[in-house]
Amino acid sequence: MTLTEDIRIADENGRRVGIRGWLALVVLMLPVLLVSVDNTVLSFALPEIAVALRPTSTQQLWIIDAYPLVLAGLLVTMGTMGDRFGRRRMLLIGASGFAAVSALAAFAPSAELLIAGRAAMGVFGAMLMPSTLSLLRSIFTDRAQRRLAIAVWAAMFSAGAALGPIVGGVLLEHFGWGSVFLMAVPVLVPLLILAPLLVPESRDPRPGRIDVPSILLSMATMVPVVYAIKEIAVHGVTAIVVALVLSGVVFAVLFVRRQLRMPQPMLDMRLFAHGSFSGALLVNLLSVMALVGFLYFVAQHLQLIAGLSPMESGLALVPGLVAMIVAGLVVVPIASRVSPRIVIPVALVFSLTGYLLVAVAAGDGRLALLIGAFVSLGVGIGAAETVSNELILSSAPPAKAGAASAVSETAYEVGAVLGTSVLGGILTAMYRLNMVVPGSVGADVADAARETLGGAVAAAEGLDAPLADALRAAAAHAFDQGVVVTSLIGAALVVVAATIAATTLGSTRSASKESHVARREAGRHPG
Repeated sequence: MTLTEDIRIADENGRRVGIRGWLALVVLMLPVLLVSVDNTVLSFALPEIAVALRPTSTQQLWIIDAYPLVLAGLLVTMGTMGDRFGRRRMLLIGASGFAAVSALAAFAPSAELLIAGRAAMGVFGAMLMPSTLSLLRSIFTDRAQRRLAIAVWAAMFSAGAALGPIVGGVLLEHFGWGSVFLMAVPVLVPLLILAPLLVPESRDPRPGRIDVPSILLSMATMVPVVYAIKEIAVHGVTAIVVALVLSGVVFAVLFVRRQLRMPQPMLDMRLFAHGSFSGALLVNLLSVMALVGFLYFVAQHLQLIAGLSPMESGLALVPGLVAMIVAGLVVVPIASRVSPRIVIPVALVFSLTGYLLVAVAAGDGRLALLIGAFVSLGVGIGAAETVSNELILSSAPPAKAGAASAVSETAYEVGAVLGTSVLGGILTAMYRLNMVVPGSVGADVADAARETLGGAVAAAEGLDAPLADALRAAAAHAFDQGVVVTSLIGAALVVVAATIAATTLGSTRSASKESHVARREAGRHPG
């Protein structure tokens, strides 16, 4: 075989790709890395933003929340739009818009304009992520190669999340807060140049019409639910939260009913009838929830108790990141021979071990123990995410790869929000319950110390050394007590994910059969 013959993109017969396909993968990883870094880097710029723009407490929350709320509401819509108009086209539009809006947000003169910029970034971000994953489905039609490509995709997502603190620390040490937005430009410009040369266009050959009511219903389903989850973390379960959840459920029912009645639905609900699709989605959501919840309390421990800087904290997490990437790559040949109902539960045993290690040894204080626990967690999550994402894509017809990718991304976003809100909320509640402030501390300082671990550390700065040490010790003890409960709940989530995988996911052969049936049904009933 000549080099020219080998340099080709796989066609729909499942042929293996050559070097051009792998170069296309490299290009598609640029927006994945950027979006995942962006998810974590902003929190490090908030103090400087607060000084420069003087936002109110409500505006500060919206600076953070505007992006994920808009993103979650539009993922399914943008995924189906990619199926209709072309996934590469949506990727290029999203990259152009994301880079332009990011550059404008870097110089926002007010909090209101920064919030508007973050919302606009959510619109264009929703075009990026489903496009990257669905394009992998069309480029890598050979399943073994697709597993490897998805492992790289998942590894880049994990790498970005861990690199966020390091990148944020470097940028903010040398530049202003706008630099965390400007970094999108040098990352996305190469994508805009190389994607038209290396990434082939793909779309649904028989797209349905654009259904505006379905678009509005999908947004009305996701936005209130995601916002309600975020509100629980701040204010607990309130009447507003209940109303938001109920409205989301009502709109979800209306959305599903409309899709089932349409000859060419925006989202084919029959996908959820396949065990490999719906089971892998749940595994995806619970795994991400467990991972983000773990990172939430580990990051606080490293910075506020161990006394590491944000950059040092990020570096401490690198071994776990490496373990996650290696596990995602190593599981590829295993998953081609062993059923996912065995591979995923076995992988999640490592994650369970990580959580139990933290629960048993909370308060030990040794940095090596936390690093080892994160390595164990990363091995399980890295392997499980690779297999589950590949199952989601393989269970859907190629023409509907955009919609399937969007649903997978929605599960990821909801899992991340739940990890912070639910596990983070439980940790905060347990901290407040166990926090015993030394008697000689003033009332105002005591109130701040009872609120959060960060509040206690900040309050200790203005006290005499012995009293400050006592307050920090009390806060660390209360936080560790909360970590024990949160770790056990995280372990329970991992067990639930493993149980779902063992009971809903079929063998490698049956998963392929489900994928074949899905394609046959799609051909019989377009859309």
